[in-house]
Amino acid sequence: MTTRLIVAGASGAVGKALIQRIARESDLALVGAVSRNAAGRDAGEVAGIGPLGVTISASLDQAMAADAHIVIDYTKPGAVKAHALSAIARKLAVVIGTSGLTAADYADIDAAARGAGVGVHAAGNYSITATLLRRFALEAAKYVPDVEIIDFAGAAKPDVPSGTGRELAEQLAAVRGAPTSVPVDKLTGARETRGADVAGTRVHSVRMPGYLLSCEVLLGLPDERLSIRHDSMPSPHIYVAGTLMAARRVREWTGLRRGLETVMS
Repeated sequence: MTTRLIVAGASGAVGKALIQRIARESDLALVGAVSRNAAGRDAGEVAGIGPLGVTISASLDQAMAADAHIVIDYTKPGAVKAHALSAIARKLAVVIGTSGLTAADYADIDAAARGAGVGVHAAGNYSITATLLRRFALEAAKYVPDVEIIDFAGAAKPDVPSGTGRELAEQLAAVRGAPTSVPVDKLTGARETRGADVAGTRVHSVRMPGYLLSCEVLLGLPDERLSIRHDSMPSPHIYVAGTLMAARRVREWTGLRRGLETVMS
C-alpha cells in the first residue's frame, strides 16, 4: 500500500530534500505540500527535480484537501503545534521534525492524538547518528549520575536549547541518578553560568558564528570522565532517512512517540 504524504515546509532545505527522496520511493507518494513563499508552484520544480504534478498550497488546511495519510512538518516552532492539532483533528498521522516545542506542547499533542485515535512521531533530530548519541548517553547515565549537555549552533539559530539537547535532557531524567555537584541555589556568583535546568540536567547552549550543529554530553566520576559528541555538517539530507523511517511506521500506534530510537529496529 502506498503511503500518501503532505510535506509542510516544502520550500525549506529539509522539505526539498524530503520531496526529492519521496519521489524515488515506490511505497511513498507526495500528495500535498505547504509553503507560503512558494505557493502555486509545482513541488517538484521547487525541489529541483522537475514537475511532480503537486501544487504547493499556502496553508496546511488547503493541502489537507488532498487524500493523505500523514503530514510531515518541517516548518517553524510557532506554527508546528497548530499544524499538528489541525492534522490530528482530520485523523491524519503526523511526523514532527521541527524543534522548539516544549514538554507541555507535546503533552497537548499527545492528548489530542489519543483522543482522535491517530499516531504522532516527533524528534528533535532525525539524524540516525544523533539518535545513536542519545542511545549511548542514556546507557552511560545509568551508571554515571553527573551529566551535563552542551549544545552548539551558529549565531542565527533562534531556539535554545536545540531540539536534540532538550529531548536528551528530558530522557535523561528517567535514568540518571542525583548529581553530586553543588546545587545551583547554593552557589555564589552568577548562577546563570551553570546553564539552564532542563528536566534536572544542566544544559548550556552556545550560539556563535563558525559553529555547526553539535551536541556534547559530559559525564564525570571521581578521577575519570566520558564525553560523547555528535557533529553534523550543514546538510538537510542527514534528516531524510530517519524522517521517512518514522513516516513508514507512525500509523502503527495511537498517541505521541518521541525520539527516532522508538522506531529504529
